[in-house]
Amino acid sequence: MIHSTRRCAGAFALAGLYLVTSAAPSLAQANDATVSAAQTAAAYRVVPDITYLTAEGWENKLDLYLPRDPVEPAPTVLYFHGGFWVRGSRTQSSLNVMPYLGMGWAAVNVSYRLGGVSHAPAAVEDVLCAVRWVMRNADEHGLDPSRIVVTGHSAGGHLALSAGMLGQSTGLDARCAGDEPIEVAAVVNWYGPTDVGDFLEGPNRQNLVVEWLGSGTDRFEVAERISPLNHVRDDLPPILTIHGDQDLVVPYDHAVRLHDALDAAGAIHELHTVPGGAHGGFSPEETRDIFDAIDRFLTEHVIVSGQ
Repeated sequence: MIHSTRRCAGAFALAGLYLVTSAAPSLAQANDATVSAAQTAAAYRVVPDITYLTAEGWENKLDLYLPRDPVEPAPTVLYFHGGFWVRGSRTQSSLNVMPYLGMGWAAVNVSYRLGGVSHAPAAVEDVLCAVRWVMRNADEHGLDPSRIVVTGHSAGGHLALSAGMLGQSTGLDARCAGDEPIEVAAVVNWYGPTDVGDFLEGPNRQNLVVEWLGSGTDRFEVAERISPLNHVRDDLPPILTIHGDQDLVVPYDHAVRLHDALDAAGAIHELHTVPGGAHGGFSPEETRDIFDAIDRFLTEHVIVSGQ
């Protein structure tokens, strides 16, 4: 077993360094975080700019963060960035994989087609292909295909849910090389939309989502097809959702409705609510509580060698 205390301490040290701009730690605390980050950096190598899928002339790329001296195939997290599917980049979000490196994991930081390149459901197609690429290339890079966890913030949270919940049933894997079942061991969803159509009209309408879905007459149908709420069943991978109950961008109701549906289906899941939390921007204390919840959840459901 990968020991929880070691992983948790490393993750917290890295999280503390990442949060240094929002809370001024003492010099000793800053030094502890710096040493931990330096040790982690020395223990990893980066393989950047790997093309995992070319679609419509666009090269989708990912970066690998790999342990230099693995003692066994590494549990692996795939990270998908946010930006309402039309903004953001993997390079802007690369720090979000750091806590997982502190846990001793490998990490895969994934780009996908944004709305300016292709409308929905292109991004969902891409993340399914990214998961399958990791599965198919796991041996070459020392990754454990049975311990793949997907995560992301906001739109990236939706894409993580999609990678864990949609699979082949939607036919959205048609562009992906191979035909292996797309399987992940768990999903860590940071305030991702679960009902995409909710943003097309009404009080929660978001212009960026309208931009992503386009003006076609089938946009509501596409939104339904890629809404995680419509793919709830009892055989899903374990799902942890993190959401602030004062989120004005992706309403907390999205998390609650998913929680209730997963509960009714008998799926393994947990909702970690941040009281008073907005759309991210959590305090250092709230962030440490979140990573503690992530550590416990993944230790219980994923991180045991041979599972």
